Amino acid sequence: MNWINNVVRPKIQDILSKREMPDNLWVKCPESGQMVFHKDLEANQFVVPVSDYHMRMSAPLRLKHLFDDGEYEVIDFNDVAHDPLKFRDEKKYTDRLKDARTKTNLKDAVLSGVGKLNGMDVVASCQDFNFLGGSLGMAAGEAIVTAMLKAVDLEVPFIMFAASGGARMQEGILSLMQMPRTTVAVQRLREANLPYIVVFTNPTTGGVTASYAMLGDVHIAEPGALICFAGPRVIKQTIREQLPEGFQRAEYLLEHGMVDMVVHRHQMKETLSSICHILMREPVPHEDSVEAEEHAGLNGTGVADEILPNEQNAEEANSIHITNDEMKPEVSLEDGDETLPEQPDLPHVATSDTKTAKSGAGDKNDADV
Repeated sequence: MNWINNVVRPKIQDILSKREMPDNLWVKCPESGQMVFHKDLEANQFVVPVSDYHMRMSAPLRLKHLFDDGEYEVIDFNDVAHDPLKFRDEKKYTDRLKDARTKTNLKDAVLSGVGKLNGMDVVASCQDFNFLGGSLGMAAGEAIVTAMLKAVDLEVPFIMFAASGGARMQEGILSLMQMPRTTVAVQRLREANLPYIVVFTNPTTGGVTASYAMLGDVHIAEPGALICFAGPRVIKQTIREQLPEGFQRAEYLLEHGMVDMVVHRHQMKETLSSICHILMREPVPHEDSVEAEEHAGLNGTGVADEILPNEQNAEEANSIHITNDEMKPEVSLEDGDETLPEQPDLPHVATSDTKTAKSGAGDKNDADV
């Protein structure tokens, strides 16, 4: 009878027992409602495949995708007072900190690291929105300042991934004091002539936007990121007017000059690498850099593609029937001739109206078409 108790009964219990499903096995897209398998979403850097919606990422995952081979050295910072005001609302502030640290396995809302970005040493800091909304407190401010000073010591670029709801109210004025502290650290980067690049993620609001997040040399935003000081709902209730569509979103701010570029998460690493190499006056890595340079509007020399076409724009040039010989006519100067040749006439590209007017003239030269 032992085989019944030891073998048969456990198998029957396994069949009849209800399997517990993980809570995050499937993730719902907030924009389209699409259900995505969590492992597929993680493999796609938390970008929903169909809607292309950029979901929030944890700080360790961001740094893993940023640095070469996902390897980096964590930059530790000095301990600060955990609850200087003995704050308590529905829960003690100390209890909230314990819960956040258990949930995220982070010391505070900011994680900093130093590593290689396509072979170049860089220092990067990332705010984790899962840690009390990425709020800026004494510990977070200390982490950012320490990372910036580390970049100054190493003489390397500094990259900041901002994601925050603002200053941490549980620390009061001590939280607001982190705004001038981080601003002074940014000034140290400028005095050392080191690039400071800010990446706005969803959301970046409050005191973070009002301080170090808007002081970068280059401002990059992820698609659809909310970037503001006061949110659109507060502004709408205050002025009692209808706000424009997409107000305070990354694309809206790009049109109004608040950010320099909006970059897809899949091209973020190569774009940051190209910018860092250009600003540090080092050659841009050839491998996997063409796509990022196009997205950044640069061709590797700091000149926009619209001004100086690169090799990949050859197909576009051929589509309007302009050959290389027509674009660069061969001219030569004889000995002693100091006179430059006249500028050759550029071939005329016909529009739809001119094509209609010249439809009956079949014996026209091909250069006039």
